[in-house]
Formats: sequence, structure tokens, C-alpha cells
Amino acid sequence: MMNMPRVQTCTVTDCGYNHDGCTAFAITISESNSACDTFAGAGLSGGMGIATAQVGACKRADCTYNKNLECQAPAITVGASADKADCLTYQHA
Repeated sequence: MMNMPRVQTCTVTDCGYNHDGCTAFAITISESNSACDTFAGAGLSGGMGIATAQVGACKRADCTYNKNLECQAPAITVGASADKADCLTYQHA
């Protein structure tokens, strides 16, 4: 069984899951701009209470780290790019 990669760092401070790190159980990366589909803004607050988020799914099939829509990177970084929250580890294959 494959281990899901960790969200090592998230610098998106206005996300409802970011409490000194990503506290979502798992995140999804979209095919559009490598955006974090799990981003929750507008004053929302959620998460598991500890920063142990993993990449549950990645729809960015053209990424070097993507195999069968699963992330194979050891860990990822999330931060602002084209959207409020993007996978900054994305590398075009």
C-alpha cells in the first residue's frame, strides 16, 4: 500500500484548514492551476486539530509526480500562485 504524501508546508494563512499548518485530513489538487480544491476561505474554520494533512488525490495528470491521479512526491508545499492556494511542488511532465 502506498503512503500518501504529506502537505509539508502551507503558507495560505486565510484558509480555514491552516492552523500553524494544514489540519485537513487530506487535500485534493485540482487540474486547474494545480489549485488546492480543499481550500476553505471566507471565515470558515475546519480541520482535525493537528497539522498532518496528506494529498488524497491529484487531478493534475500532467505533473511529473502524478501516477494514475495519485501524487508520488515525498511531500508537497502549498502556497499562493495563480490561485489563493496552489500545489507549488507541481512540475510539468
